[in-house]
Amino acid sequence: MELFQKLKGVVVRFRLKLRSIIVCILDNTYDYYLCFYPGNSGYFIKKLIKRLITRLNFDDHNIEKIKKIDKDSIIVYASKNKRVLDFLYFHTKLKSLDLPYPQIGFDFRFFFLMPVKRLFQFFLCHMDYFFHHFYFKDAYTTGYTTNELLNGRSGFVCLIEEDDFYQRFIKSTPDPLFLLIELQKSIDKSVMIIPEDIIYVTKPMRKDLSIADILFGTHEKPGKIKRLLTILRRPEKIRVELADPVNLNEFLAIPEIEQLDSEFQTHRLRKHLVDILNRQRKSITGPVLKSRQEMTEDILTRKSLREYLAEYASENNLTLSKTHKKAAGYIKEIAANYNLQIINIIERILTWAFKNIFDDLVLNQEEINRMREKSTKAPLILVPCHKSHLDYLLLPYVMFRNNMPCPHIAAGKNLSFWPLGPLFRRGGAFFIRRTFRGAPLYSKIFAAYLEKLLYEGFNIKIFIEGGRSRTGKLLAPKPGGLAMLINAYNNGACNDLYFVPIFIGYDRVLEEDAYLKEIEGGKKKPETLKGLIHARKFLKKKYGKVYMRFDEPLSIKDYIQKKNIDISKASSEEYIQFVKNFGYKLLHSINTSAVITPHGIIASAVLNCSKNTFAKKQMIARVNTYMNMLTFMNAELSDTLLIDPDSTLNAVINNFISRNFIELADEDDTDITDHTVFFVKDNKRAILDYYKNSITSVFIPFAYTAVAILETDRFQFFSSDLVVRYKFLEKIFTDEFSFDEETTYEEDISFCLKGFINDGILVPDSPESDMFRITSKGLKKLKWFAAFLQPFFESYKTALVYFEKYEAGKHEGKDRVKKIHSIGTKLYKGKIITFKESLSQVNYKNAANYFTKNGVSGSEDHIQIEYYKNILERLILLLTT
Repeated sequence: MELFQKLKGVVVRFRLKLRSIIVCILDNTYDYYLCFYPGNSGYFIKKLIKRLITRLNFDDHNIEKIKKIDKDSIIVYASKNKRVLDFLYFHTKLKSLDLPYPQIGFDFRFFFLMPVKRLFQFFLCHMDYFFHHFYFKDAYTTGYTTNELLNGRSGFVCLIEEDDFYQRFIKSTPDPLFLLIELQKSIDKSVMIIPEDIIYVTKPMRKDLSIADILFGTHEKPGKIKRLLTILRRPEKIRVELADPVNLNEFLAIPEIEQLDSEFQTHRLRKHLVDILNRQRKSITGPVLKSRQEMTEDILTRKSLREYLAEYASENNLTLSKTHKKAAGYIKEIAANYNLQIINIIERILTWAFKNIFDDLVLNQEEINRMREKSTKAPLILVPCHKSHLDYLLLPYVMFRNNMPCPHIAAGKNLSFWPLGPLFRRGGAFFIRRTFRGAPLYSKIFAAYLEKLLYEGFNIKIFIEGGRSRTGKLLAPKPGGLAMLINAYNNGACNDLYFVPIFIGYDRVLEEDAYLKEIEGGKKKPETLKGLIHARKFLKKKYGKVYMRFDEPLSIKDYIQKKNIDISKASSEEYIQFVKNFGYKLLHSINTSAVITPHGIIASAVLNCSKNTFAKKQMIARVNTYMNMLTFMNAELSDTLLIDPDSTLNAVINNFISRNFIELADEDDTDITDHTVFFVKDNKRAILDYYKNSITSVFIPFAYTAVAILETDRFQFFSSDLVVRYKFLEKIFTDEFSFDEETTYEEDISFCLKGFINDGILVPDSPESDMFRITSKGLKKLKWFAAFLQPFFESYKTALVYFEKYEAGKHEGKDRVKKIHSIGTKLYKGKIITFKESLSQVNYKNAANYFTKNGVSGSEDHIQIEYYKNILERLILLLTT
């Protein structure tokens, strides 16, 4: 017995000694788990990881999303698929940026990445635990993972993995998301889950798998070999994206989530995170690509369309097979034939071409990132202004270069000629007729095609002006395309639509010579193969810079709610008016995003001179006044104007001289000074007006206010004196210039008065008073702003002369515009009107539209004609005396 006690004592002492040795080896902790990555993997492994990681780009907008999170929050990164390389990338990259980086990999086993010492500690720790408890301890049930998160470490969880699901579903192992939900419920600080994705292949998924997809993995889930080869060969094509963080506290507070138990909350959370990542990927790769034939079959076999085709056949005494054939023919005429190989070839060609003809393409990356974020929520409807045929190419090019899918583009049927038509179709273009009038079946098929594109999730680009602007300013919106898109949304094609107003501006447009002829009444030449061949000459010239701005995307769902309208119950007139108002809002957003170019500033200063001759000093005075107002407005100036405005403006003056837009009055002048006199060539005024009009919209509220002030014919006035005339001008020029429907006339006038005060044009009578006085230099400067409207006054006066001469219904449409143009030419030659740029067919068309809608149809409406004519003549006289 004594011997037994001695042996027992020896064993106890041995065990205590062994335990002390184990504790020493384990550094006084038993927290050794394979889900923790210490980062010290050994020299060669660390070197390899770093080499792979540095090849992947991590954009600044991702960094900002992490920095905006409260520092007290618990951060967990969520990946859709389980990839050790993704974990290592974020661990290494974020650590180098001094941002919260993942160290706890839920359901990960970093066995082969552990240093030998740590592996030995792990083995020793777990064996010791097993001999004491006869089962292995787990990182979840012991509370290790939650304690580490509470101590400030960040986690990393994968959402979809077959083995992990099996363990959770069959063997009932803890679900990491369940643990996070339980943790959130027990603490006050927020658990922030950041969905992340490394997109190795940015091409859209094909519906049918290829042999390469089967062997090496799909675009969405590439295999290890495919991922490694992509990193080594084309790392610039890989996208690393973080979605907006999900605040778990806020998620659990959603009423429909709050009432569920933790297990079902876990299912909803996983689905929510996967949906976010799917939308994130789709915003970069685009939706799954279907063949053109498959899209056609999907559209033509829809029950609602088949019922319409049967009804159409019956009403028009056609056989059903003939109607089906006609419908299929329309689809063939309209539909795009999206082809990634062609898009890649076009991208290379355009890169070469744009480098040859443009000095730079000026973009705002934050705006592009904002647009991409919105595309994760709903399809984008891209709404650029339309000034050049290059608009068709520039926007898809920019999106493709910024890792967004090329949109489907609504292009005029005039561009479907061979060989460009087939090429454009493969680049995403679908073709639309100029008018749907008299073609109800075509209209129905086109609407069905749009619905299908939106249902599949494609982004669409449309030009709501209908055609290219030949005047430099935006054209009135055409409601047809917008109405179809909004109707498709209302029919349930998608949950929402984000309309993105986009400004595209050029220092010089390629088509300026053609525009000059068309503005002055020449016939537009149709697009042909011969014209395409002649277009080679453009590659031999430089056209300055291109500016592209993306305004805040507008949700149609939010806009409808704000307007408190049920468009499904609205009459056709109410619906079209709603669409028109929305169209004007989009145009206003484009105008507010406009980039002010030096060409526009100088052209305005030149044409707003009261005479054809002017000294450089006079022109510069106008330039300075306009620049002061642009600064007050915080307008978007081109980068050259920001860096060195004086040199830039002088360079444009020299450019205008070299292109014979303006000429020296004295040809013997060798040095241009402030006293150098120039004159404007009459045949170049129209093209100068094009560049002037590119910035006119910015000054229009000031022009309206200036005209209203001048009409008071007093050096002292009240702001309330200006409202009636401001309102009249905004109404008569509705189709010329968009306006902000959310501000009142009084607010617009007040802003303009502040601008005039800032420039010393006006002074307030007293701080409390609503009275203002014009300064000694103010009268002259007010006329400089009012001068923006002079050509429009003359155009509208010319239209009234036509209505005064002819009875209602004598001419319609283009014939009426041509007749007004003929009258205008005679008035110009007779010096009854002053500005040659007022001989604008676009102005005449807008004027005729306004007057016919407001009681002027012909000579019999002489009372209304006299009313408008007296006002316009009085305003013209104000500006010329």
